[in-house]
Amino acid sequence: MKNRTEVSEFILLGLTKDHRLQQVLFTFFLLFYIACLLGNGAILAVTLVEPRLHTPMYFFLGNLSCLDICYSTVTVPKMLSGFLKKHQTISFIGCFTQLHFFHFLGSSEAVLLGIMAYDRYVAICHPLRYTLIMSKWACVTLAGTTWAAGFFHALMHTVVTSQLWFCGPNLIAHFFCDIKPLLKLACSSTTLNLILLKLVTGSIALSPFFFTLLSYFYIISFLFFKIQSWQNRWKAFSTCASHLSVVAIFYIPVLSNYMVASASDSSANDMIISVLYSVITPVLNPLIYTLRNQEVKFSIKKIINKNLHFERD
Repeated sequence: MKNRTEVSEFILLGLTKDHRLQQVLFTFFLLFYIACLLGNGAILAVTLVEPRLHTPMYFFLGNLSCLDICYSTVTVPKMLSGFLKKHQTISFIGCFTQLHFFHFLGSSEAVLLGIMAYDRYVAICHPLRYTLIMSKWACVTLAGTTWAAGFFHALMHTVVTSQLWFCGPNLIAHFFCDIKPLLKLACSSTTLNLILLKLVTGSIALSPFFFTLLSYFYIISFLFFKIQSWQNRWKAFSTCASHLSVVAIFYIPVLSNYMVASASDSSANDMIISVLYSVITPVLNPLIYTLRNQEVKFSIKKIINKNLHFERD
């Protein structure tokens, strides 16, 4: 690979070259990143500390928060430093490391959302068998499968893309190293890369999405045909509202960005969509779960009050 690669580093063009706008965006995204760390960190901490939240649903929620923290950390700090520098360079190895972890964490989150939908299906449609089906070993296995699937999916893209010949230019029209902007710079054939991006990445994104839709189809059918009380129906379905909201804000930008796999599609629109699911979505996830989930809010308040009481003593 080194013998064929003439480009040793890339230059990230970022979101804008307007210096005043860069200052505004730096402050804006810094606040969002801090909110992401605090919000997801709080959920991760409370699911670990609070015994009443040691259930499959909150185990997967903790995994989601961990993914969101790492997901934002892959792109946002580099983007923030780019706002402060005239030229934002990234080494060849650094670029492909960023690409790997971005797709590793992103595809892991897609699979995890499908597993969380299955967890809600079992909890609502098979409540008597819930603890048996979603045992501790089953949850750990499903979580491990989630992370492993994301890792090997990203590894495939990283290896195949790194084998391309980059002879120049080295200007990436993006704020991080993503596949489509890199393919646009390649001097060798990108046919295999585009096929893998469309088929494999499409499958990784769509399979959990359709699995989620199928799970909620069975949930809704069960509630309407098996549960007679509207109050009980709403109570059962309200436990799914947060998950459905997260699925919507995650999949809408992801599907619109990757389902049409063409290197020429890399544009300003792609960057805006990337900002949504790499910066905005990780901030919204903890807000959605804390605002709509009474148990999480109660546990966070309990921990805060306990710490305040400890400090006064």
